[in-house]
Amino acid sequence: MTKNDLLQGTLDMLILKALSRGPLHGYAVARWLERATDDALSVEEGSLYPALYRMEERGWIASEWGVTDRKRNAKFYRLTKIGRKQLENESSSWAHMSSLISKVMQTA
Repeated sequence: MTKNDLLQGTLDMLILKALSRGPLHGYAVARWLERATDDALSVEEGSLYPALYRMEERGWIASEWGVTDRKRNAKFYRLTKIGRKQLENESSSWAHMSSLISKVMQTA
């Protein structure tokens, strides 16, 4: 696994988590991630939208056009059944990997 694979997989997991709360348009996904991390994490459009398109191609999310609170047309994304399973798998893998890294970091 390369550094880009790790980062891409992590971004996918975070986006899936954001969408697990309900349908959101791209900008709202980015804002949710910022708020959830107290503005420590910012996802640029150049990373966010390719990830959304990739996940839609994989069947993890689906989209449809709608209107935002500000009366603008936007594509809203939602998790599919496959996407919920992917989030579950990625969350489990992340927890396992985090515990392993923590174990290594606690060694003398």
